[in-house]
Amino acid sequence: MYKSKITGMGMYVPKRIVKNEELTKYMDTNDAWIRERTGIEERHWVQTGDGNTTSSMGTAAAKIALERAGLTPKDIDMIVFATLSPDYYFPGSGVLVQEQLGCDTIPALDVRNQCSGFVYALATADQFIKTGMYKNILVIGSEVQSTGLDLSTRGRGIAVIFGDGAGALVLSRNEDENDNSNILSSHLHSEGKYAKELTNLVPGGIHPPKELVENWPEDDFTYYPYMNGNFVFKHAVTRFPEAIMEGLNANNLTPQDINLLIPHQANLRISQFVQKRLGMKDEQIMNNIQKYGNTTAASIPIALTEAWEQGRIKRGDLVVLAAFGSGFTWGSNIIRF
Repeated sequence: MYKSKITGMGMYVPKRIVKNEELTKYMDTNDAWIRERTGIEERHWVQTGDGNTTSSMGTAAAKIALERAGLTPKDIDMIVFATLSPDYYFPGSGVLVQEQLGCDTIPALDVRNQCSGFVYALATADQFIKTGMYKNILVIGSEVQSTGLDLSTRGRGIAVIFGDGAGALVLSRNEDENDNSNILSSHLHSEGKYAKELTNLVPGGIHPPKELVENWPEDDFTYYPYMNGNFVFKHAVTRFPEAIMEGLNANNLTPQDINLLIPHQANLRISQFVQKRLGMKDEQIMNNIQKYGNTTAASIPIALTEAWEQGRIKRGDLVVLAAFGSGFTWGSNIIRF
């Protein structure tokens, strides 16, 4: 059984910055209301004509990760792409990245686990490397969510939260017996009975795109995302600590052993609640939702990259990734960086 290690990271966000004050043009809200409920101060959104798509942003982040890993697209054996906002209904965005990067005819796997997507994607890539099937895998999380939000007072509970962006890492086989860098373990869960508490129902197999064109009821807004906010919050603050402790216990570790916890950036209050529950210090937690909002599958790789760029992660550190989101799905990755 091989070990896998992170050898390069990169991130990309659109140039357009949308501060809370700008949202008051579209809906009944204000900066204080948004900060109090989410911790968000601003987010990045694509704009018409800037050329940004889910795949192109993923490609931009991947190029940075590849350069930092000292690799080229021809060195990559597989792409695992996590998103809830693919460029097209189908095919997935992974194959578009394969083309944009100029990789060989390698496999491209798309992961549709929303906010938990990157945790699932990393766990998947890790298994392909540990079993010896592949040597270098690109793991990408990318989202363009701003174009599908209800920018009205009716939709403000969701619209103020989400941002656009991408993050990527290169996961490689660790062939150095003296290097302890390794994905120690991953722990994944789901609970589909709550699928409709955080969802986007249309389009889909039950409500195909044709219905949106022909005789769609004027008062039916199920083509916009829906979230039962309080219900999701209550489950998130339970599942986050569970997933983290499950991973720590599996490796005979404690919260005090963590050098940096990088939770999915869903809501600053959730991160603060989890920190308090686990008795962790401020310097052990990475929070950047203030600048980017909730970028769903991209939030963990963006935060991971930024933490590394800030010098908050070094080789040998224990880094824990954790996420909870639509599905419900949740999980954690325990990493000896």
